[in-house]
Amino acid sequence: MDIPVTEVSTETRFLHAIEMGLGAWQWGDRIFWQYGQTHTDQDIREAFDTALEHGVRFIDTAEVYGSGRSERLLGQFLKATEQPVLVATKFFPFPWRMLKDAPVRALKSSLARMELESVDLYQVHWPGLFSVERTIEGMALCVKAGLTRTVGISNFDQSQMMMAYSTLARHNISLASNQVHYSLLNRTIEKNGLLARCKELGVRLIAYSPLEMGMLTGKYTAENPPKGSRSIQYASLINKIAPLLKTMTEIGQNHGGKSNAQVALNWCICKGALVIPGSKNAKQALQNTGGAGWKLTDDDVAQLDQASDLVLSEK
Repeated sequence: MDIPVTEVSTETRFLHAIEMGLGAWQWGDRIFWQYGQTHTDQDIREAFDTALEHGVRFIDTAEVYGSGRSERLLGQFLKATEQPVLVATKFFPFPWRMLKDAPVRALKSSLARMELESVDLYQVHWPGLFSVERTIEGMALCVKAGLTRTVGISNFDQSQMMMAYSTLARHNISLASNQVHYSLLNRTIEKNGLLARCKELGVRLIAYSPLEMGMLTGKYTAENPPKGSRSIQYASLINKIAPLLKTMTEIGQNHGGKSNAQVALNWCICKGALVIPGSKNAKQALQNTGGAGWKLTDDDVAQLDQASDLVLSEK
């Protein structure tokens, strides 16, 4: 599909000025993140406060995170702060959401949970079973109703993204973002051209799981694997990433003692992504904010690319 390349639109420009946000997947999620066992509402509140204290102004949540609890918690936190915060949430295309106005009704429910009148970014969480065009038409209705400032997508491949882009263009609405899995251990979007295409179209690429659920922090080993389903998910990688982690540590030392997590986040930023690492507590939030505000050298990035390629070639 031939789609004209345009400059970043005025309404989506705010996303391009942000290097880092805060992901709220851990807020209320028991399956992946053991909410209630490893972290409490108070821990999450402290993570939120710490992130804001260190300049983070973009929070990404979704209606399905914690079955709505993530949105409810965010709403509570927003009422208790005077800091300006940009809010993003997501529409999940369940099979029974067949009508075009399904995103409007879902967003109204999300807004009720967060006690907001509108959000800054509303994203389609996954392409879903129905046509991309039908779902995106519904997202356009959300903009026209004043319920969201901009529209984004998540987990869309290049052809699906182009369809979303062109559908919104018919309504004079710019596609703001595509949120995808991107990290030193998952570089698919570099290889398949999606990252480059986002840059060409002025679509902000938002990287989720940039720390690969903690695997890139260096705190997990074969003897000390992550808990829950993550131990199964990363079973094939946990014995292979030591050389990459060593390279990250060496590079971090050359930048004043930056941690592995901060190096991993900055690598994504250097690649042109907006990173949204999650935080369960204040300590993690503080650690993550140190991944922004500085830059790896081109040589650093090349070294990390090489170390990453060696790990990924063994998968």
